[in-house]
Amino acid sequence: MSAVFDGAPLSAMQSPQAPQSSLSPQELALEIKAFISGVDQAQGRKLSVRDHARCAVRLLRTVPACRGAALEHLRGVYDEYVLAFLQDLEGEGDGGGAGGSGSLSLEDVIEEIHGVLSEFIRLNPKAWAPLVSSWAVDLLGQLSSKHAGRRGAPHSSSLNELLQLWMSCTATRSLMENYSQCLAAMLAWCPDACVDALLDTSVQHSPHFDWVVAHIGSSFPGTIISRVLACGLKDFCAHGYQGAASPEMPNQQSSLMLCATEKSCVPKIGSVVGILGHLASRHADSIKKELLRMFQESLTSAQPPSGVAVRESSPQLRRATVPFLLQLAALSPTLLGAVSAELVDCLRPPVLLQLQEQFQVLPREEIDNMVSLAVHLISQNPAGGPRVLRFLVDTATPASVIMSGPASAPQEGIRESCDRLLQLLLLHLHKLVYNRPDGDDIYPPSSSSTSTFLSPPRVIPFLEELRGHVGELCAETLKLERKRHLWLHQLLCLLSVYGGPSVATEALCQLLTLARTPEELALSSQLHAPLSICLPGLLPAAVMRCVAQIHTQNLGSKELAQLLNNLASVIQNNEEENRGASGVQSSMAAQVGVAVSSHLHDFCPLLLHGNPAVSQAAARLLSCSQLSRAASPAELLVISRAAVAHFFLALRLRAGGNGGKDGGDSVSYSIQLLSRLAAFSQLTLKAVLQQLVEGALHRGNADLFGGQREDQDGDHPSPSLTPDLGTSLLNINCKFGTTVNFSGSVWSVFHAGVIGMGLKTPHIVPHSDPERVTQNLQTLLAVAVHCCSSSSGGTNSSNGTSGGNSRCLPSDEPAPISAEAAKVIAVTLVESVCPDVANGELVWPPEEHARTTVERDIHIRRCFEGNPVLFHLLRVVAAGRPALCYCSVVLRGLLATLLAHWESSREQTALDSPWHLQASCLLVSCMGEGQLLPPVLSNIHEIFPYLTPFEVRLLLLAVWEYMRGNSPMPQKFSFSAEKGLFYRDFSRDGDLSRYLAPVYSVLHKNIDQLGHLCWRFQL
Repeated sequence: MSAVFDGAPLSAMQSPQAPQSSLSPQELALEIKAFISGVDQAQGRKLSVRDHARCAVRLLRTVPACRGAALEHLRGVYDEYVLAFLQDLEGEGDGGGAGGSGSLSLEDVIEEIHGVLSEFIRLNPKAWAPLVSSWAVDLLGQLSSKHAGRRGAPHSSSLNELLQLWMSCTATRSLMENYSQCLAAMLAWCPDACVDALLDTSVQHSPHFDWVVAHIGSSFPGTIISRVLACGLKDFCAHGYQGAASPEMPNQQSSLMLCATEKSCVPKIGSVVGILGHLASRHADSIKKELLRMFQESLTSAQPPSGVAVRESSPQLRRATVPFLLQLAALSPTLLGAVSAELVDCLRPPVLLQLQEQFQVLPREEIDNMVSLAVHLISQNPAGGPRVLRFLVDTATPASVIMSGPASAPQEGIRESCDRLLQLLLLHLHKLVYNRPDGDDIYPPSSSSTSTFLSPPRVIPFLEELRGHVGELCAETLKLERKRHLWLHQLLCLLSVYGGPSVATEALCQLLTLARTPEELALSSQLHAPLSICLPGLLPAAVMRCVAQIHTQNLGSKELAQLLNNLASVIQNNEEENRGASGVQSSMAAQVGVAVSSHLHDFCPLLLHGNPAVSQAAARLLSCSQLSRAASPAELLVISRAAVAHFFLALRLRAGGNGGKDGGDSVSYSIQLLSRLAAFSQLTLKAVLQQLVEGALHRGNADLFGGQREDQDGDHPSPSLTPDLGTSLLNINCKFGTTVNFSGSVWSVFHAGVIGMGLKTPHIVPHSDPERVTQNLQTLLAVAVHCCSSSSGGTNSSNGTSGGNSRCLPSDEPAPISAEAAKVIAVTLVESVCPDVANGELVWPPEEHARTTVERDIHIRRCFEGNPVLFHLLRVVAAGRPALCYCSVVLRGLLATLLAHWESSREQTALDSPWHLQASCLLVSCMGEGQLLPPVLSNIHEIFPYLTPFEVRLLLLAVWEYMRGNSPMPQKFSFSAEKGLFYRDFSRDGDLSRYLAPVYSVLHKNIDQLGHLCWRFQL
């Protein structure tokens, strides 16, 4: 007992308020005997607990030599009070009514003891504060541990309830106040003694002592944090980190990694972690600042700052600071998350150089242990993961320019260290992700490749935080910067496996969206290769996520076009390889193709996107994608309409001169898409041809093929284009009323304005570029012919791929045009030109009957005048015999208007009416090609340029008479299996000479000009 109090002079313990002369020596002797024996020396009875405690207090006041014995006796008094207090609580919980009697009997004694100790500390803090602080904190620890298991005491994990219980007890509250008073008094001159006692008690009585630490820390946060860390560092350096004290011993055994598990190695570090953990909820900023201050001071020179003891800033302590901080972070995830982000910001090049110099003197084993601990901390870091990763990658990335000078060697060493740290981190994460502890084989000899995923998932805080930064990781990976993208790509793969299908799908979708070059796009296939083993169905999910991005409009036009082009490139680049591979469905290209084909109805609206780049990319994607047999007819019709509409948009883009090469590519992709659709089924063939004809005849597209635009044939100018003359009817009537006198009349005359605005402004029709018109016509006819020639409407094609890969549609030996496809064009053409005509009007009436259909015939002629493409479409129909029969009403109406024109014409020659001459030649030639006319009669168009209008009319009348006598019926055609075409036998029509009489008459009259053509009209 006396050993605890050695070294303190007795004079320092004297109380000015209670001098020794207050009691006589005889009275002091009696008090000492009573205290020792517990018996009242005057009355001879046994002292009660109250009287015995008061005797100890009196001795504490008057006899300094008895202070240890008195304080030791008072421990029992406090214990008795706490026991009675808890028994009272338990009695109240059981419903008893005698609660509170045991503790109240000693409450005045406790208050008296508290008052005496407070007075001693206030009057002589240097003498009493160290003594009372160690006694009070040790007694608090004993009381907390002794009574922790009682029924009235809460569990140690319920810190708030535990603190509320003990602070409601007078004994423990008075001890806490005495300790706080001692701590406040010792802060100025001796804080370590008080904090050391707190740490020692915390180690001995934790976790029951945590409520004391929480209360003291909340009362003195700054002091407790700094002193606890300082004391913990000293203890760590003295017990757990011998390498810092003697770096010259390279063969000594490292103890850094053992400190976290062996409590006897560093006894106080666990208590330091517990105290800081309690304070972190309210004083996280203070803890963070103190930890950073310790780190920064550990890198300073050996000269200690002002006010800091030389012992605290010794080289051994500075060398042990970083390992100590690492150990704290390993034992407390809260401290790791609080300081990691700011610590990374502090690691500037000068700081890294200082760290390198400091660690150069450490043994290799010690450095390896620190690196392993750092890797473990990074993987378990709950906050600041992206910042730590960026620091490591930026530091480990080789410089683009070789540096020279004295700073090149340290920087290269730092770069190599970070490279090694990053490699170890990736290896450690790989083991954690695949749930393989250290020492296991990377590829275990298990028969099932998915056996490693049957174990419960392990939470990796570093990867958990990176799950929200997948897009940034993908963007950095696609930069392809030397070794940097390899690290990030490997990390992205581990993150995808760890995060499961959702993260893997997002990563693959981001790579497909952001890749801009084939090299960048190859990263997606490299990511898919390892993920496909453990995550089946990844590519369909990635394509579905891309479609969801399109629907939510999260992508800009540039990103959307890039995504569509990348999907098309994935399918096209591996097409030849996939054809020769045995497992086609296992390849990435095949899976992407199948996934895209199931979402064609989602991609087809992009064909009409306002951005030309997006629409072209959509056409490219759909042109190389298979058409799903599971698609409904409604979806196929929607895709067909969108494809045809995009075709005309591509033509306009190319004709506008703004598309350049892109415009030509867009047309090529559109042609491939239309060819696939036409070869897919009869339904899509009919839809494509019908939409092509209607689109070509639409007034908005007429100018592409040499026709008149929608606003070029109006008789009246638009109101927005009419100049405002400023005429006011009110002003006119005011003047009109003053000049005309209508007095005595019941009528009122008003001026209603002037009818008409003078002569119409001359309408100038802008001429289209002939080369562009010819190019557009050739493209349209090539598409129509190719669609009509595609294997009888796709009956021999399973997925619509025939012709979808060839851009050169014409060939030396063109395939025959399908009669059914040509019939679709014919019917659509008739419905567009004269929608009020039934399809059954195939019989030709007498020529006089044309007078009853003048209005319809004029409308038909105007359609041909405004749409030159009609003649070209008729030639396509004529090639698919006998489809031209279904255009009989159109041919009859056009021929009737031509007859009327040549009859009323007063020109000298037919060449003076160029359009009518051209229309007459094209009409007869088309009818001859469609075998509606015999060859001898279809050749008359060759002599039209040499004739007068009257003679042309005579020959056209002969055509009419022949058509009247031999109506264009499909039943007159027979099919030739050898050539795959329908032919007509004109010998069955009877004698043709009666129709050739006008022809021979005209030839005889113009024999001088037509003699060389007479052989063309011989039977």
